[in-house]
Amino acid sequence: MLTIPCRACPLRTRPLFVQMTPDEVAFMESLKIDEAVVEPGATIQMEGSASPRLFTVLQGQGLRYKTLPNGRRQIICFVFPGDFLGLQAALLGEMQHSVEARTRMMLCVFDQRRVVEVFEEHPSRARSLSAIAAVEGGILGETLASLGQRDAAQRIAWALTRVWNRLGAIGLERDGAVPLTFRQQDMADFLGLSLVHTNKTLARFRQGGLCDWSDGTLRLHDPEALARLAHVEPARPAKRHLM
Repeated sequence: MLTIPCRACPLRTRPLFVQMTPDEVAFMESLKIDEAVVEPGATIQMEGSASPRLFTVLQGQGLRYKTLPNGRRQIICFVFPGDFLGLQAALLGEMQHSVEARTRMMLCVFDQRRVVEVFEEHPSRARSLSAIAAVEGGILGETLASLGQRDAAQRIAWALTRVWNRLGAIGLERDGAVPLTFRQQDMADFLGLSLVHTNKTLARFRQGGLCDWSDGTLRLHDPEALARLAHVEPARPAKRHLM
């Protein structure tokens, strides 16, 4: 028996996500086969593997990354509640990147072999899958633009603003802070910066009263100023589809 049936999913009520119809909820509940808990550092999916399962992140934080032939790692994006994992393996036959847990995570588990049913039996859910893929593509495009056109301070301001908005939209803001359990090395690997440069920039942000990221918590003291530095709007992110 499922601990958290889809009809009782705590994410569905969050303002970030497009609301599902009762029929869509019932269909997703029929596809869900299990729930899984993974510990920090665990590999959820491995690049090059044909993962037999799909996951929706219910709780916790992780990261997607690619490993280069020389062993170096490029973080593609951070993983937060509501993200859908494994679509690449379902559609392309194998994962094009790896996914690792940074905190203890709870995952809703779906059988990858039944993805075809989504397209054959439930067009509205198929459109949601397409929307998820489109959003991920848009995020990668924005990340590439940041790496190519923003300087180091602007990149870090952009990343922190986006993370702040995302975590706030799923209800994780408490007393002006959100949990952000990644290491500064993770941020450096994501933004193509050295750890030293990342550390010094974050220290300047803290001293300048913009934000403070320490002890697994991010506080934005001046979100508008940080967003201006990043050349982005400080608004909440656009709605996303939830699987």
